[in-house]
Amino acid sequence: MTKKITKILIANRGEIACRVIKTARKMGIATVAVYSDADRKALHVRLADEAVHIGPSPAVESYLVIEKIIAAAKETSADAIHPGYGFLSENPDFVRACEKAEVTFIGPSAEAMEAMGLKDAAKKLMDEAGVPITPGYHGKDQSPKLLKAKAGMIGYPVLIKAVAGGGGKGMRKVEADADFDAALASCQREAASSFGNQDVLIEKYIQSPRHIEVQVFGDTHGNVVHMFERDCSLQRRHQKVIEEAPAPGMTDTVRKAMTDAAVKAAKAVDYVGAGTVEFIVDGSGKLKTDGFWFMEMNTRLQVEHPVTEEITGLDLVEWQIRVARGEKLPKQKDIKMEGHAVEARLYAEDPANDFRPSIGSLSEYASFTNYKSHEGHHRIDTGVTGRDRITPFYDPMIAKIIGVGKNRDVAISECAVGIRSTNIGGISCNDQFLENCLNHEAFESGNISTGFIESYRDILIWPDLLQLDGLYALAGAHYFSGVPDQLVDEDTSSIIKSNPTPFDKDDGWRNNLPGQHRIWFLRDGNPVEVELEEIDETSITLLVNREPIRVHDTHAPYPTENVATILTYRDSWFFLTLDDGIQVQRESTSIFVPFYHTVDSTHSASSDAITAPMPGKIIALNCAAGDAVSEGDALVVMEAMKMEQTLTAPRDGVVAEVGAAVGELVTDGTVLVKLQEEEKK
Repeated sequence: MTKKITKILIANRGEIACRVIKTARKMGIATVAVYSDADRKALHVRLADEAVHIGPSPAVESYLVIEKIIAAAKETSADAIHPGYGFLSENPDFVRACEKAEVTFIGPSAEAMEAMGLKDAAKKLMDEAGVPITPGYHGKDQSPKLLKAKAGMIGYPVLIKAVAGGGGKGMRKVEADADFDAALASCQREAASSFGNQDVLIEKYIQSPRHIEVQVFGDTHGNVVHMFERDCSLQRRHQKVIEEAPAPGMTDTVRKAMTDAAVKAAKAVDYVGAGTVEFIVDGSGKLKTDGFWFMEMNTRLQVEHPVTEEITGLDLVEWQIRVARGEKLPKQKDIKMEGHAVEARLYAEDPANDFRPSIGSLSEYASFTNYKSHEGHHRIDTGVTGRDRITPFYDPMIAKIIGVGKNRDVAISECAVGIRSTNIGGISCNDQFLENCLNHEAFESGNISTGFIESYRDILIWPDLLQLDGLYALAGAHYFSGVPDQLVDEDTSSIIKSNPTPFDKDDGWRNNLPGQHRIWFLRDGNPVEVELEEIDETSITLLVNREPIRVHDTHAPYPTENVATILTYRDSWFFLTLDDGIQVQRESTSIFVPFYHTVDSTHSASSDAITAPMPGKIIALNCAAGDAVSEGDALVVMEAMKMEQTLTAPRDGVVAEVGAAVGELVTDGTVLVKLQEEEKK
């Protein structure tokens, strides 16, 4: 007997909400969006048939409040709820609340979530079910002394992992005994903040590890199938960056062993719906049937599900809905795999600054173009369009770019084309970093592990151009010249590849300097003064913080180490003037140079204070007024956009005042700790 689903409320936001809406519309099912203050004008709100406001911007006051989600479902007569991923997607209390409200939850049972939700209990269950598990300590005794002793017995390096963790949160690699206490405290603090449970487990860290997961599906008729594997080894801070299916180097024999183990794991908890069984794999050599171990099971749809869709031809969201209605899954023999797919996550972040999130509004020209060729195609899943804002309240993912081809080489190439086809303005993003990963010879050969990014960091992450005065000279040259911005074709949303430059102007500007020839940009909270000094037929001289820099009208290869040769304007750089700054782009390098709107000529960088580098939440304060501190001491820990940052004392001194409290939400530039002024000698 099947259930009737006519209207789905999506208890999520952004890209996954838009993804569910797309499939529901295809199936003739109405949709309801929920939104916070920050998401009032978001794309998922605009796409849904109905939308309900559920509260303030912080997720703990909106998207994570079960009562508000259920009330919205009742208000709109939604008969089903899709949780997406993250937020309440793996919360058994939410499942039970849906059942009590007689609303169908599109996902597994509360009991299956509980069985797999705590990593220590799940490991024990998998061990009993005959699924291989990683050596480690999964006990209830959480005393720091015992945990440290167990780590020593297991042997370093080890991983400390929150038992209720996920998405890379609550996880620390520890290399030596001396580092254990600090790593444990940080891990427990993050786990308590993110999951309300600070318990951890200790596991042996597998050298050259690969992260391979299996997509499983169960239905209400007792059937469990797999939809092959995905490799998710390219990670930074334990969060996935590039995923692909099938896994490089996978053999039929190892695939059968791994998928059999995944199906066995799902059957052990009577699993219903979409889920992912994740394995840690020995990547030091060829894949082996005895070289993988159960890591965890995610009882929800994964961010990387599109690569599985592309190689199987199945719509996983559609099958989630069909299973929730009581339909039977296809038989295992009827699920086929063809071709290859690679997904890259485009984030609003700055790789050169430890992947610090970039906050701001996308320019009106921001666009994403899907494309198909005779060999393959790329698909772009996103939850934003031009003028949408990247806020500090949620994950800063802009889009997922999925390259698809008849083989891995074509899929990689299509993914790179997809990255280059995006037109991002208003914020900094990781587009060049992603393309560097895809083009690296080790990745192209399939020689990957979870340590890939750290191993090749100097090659993958180019120097921070925002620290180079030359970049501000380029932005200033464009600003002063008043040349037209890059145009975007309204039909294709693609950049017209003509690059007007100051040297193309025919109004005599070289002989008559423009009325305004001084502008200030913002760098690390401080103004950068750019002044137009001199121009001739082939070059412009600007003073950047009073130091002369010349911009040439020549074409030269793109370097990363020589500031002088970076300053070539024609055919090298593209510019877009926005309300808040200038977007500077070359190939896949996209950098936002913000204006400094309120310049104070007396402003200078101060060593007397610690300020918030971005909006976020204070989660720890390690000082009070009157405390003596030394340069480098960790004084404040704050969390912003799923990232924990430790802020240190800029110098030796005495704390004069503390300007924030634990739990407080602060804006960027807020003075968190102020030191007493140094006595003048």
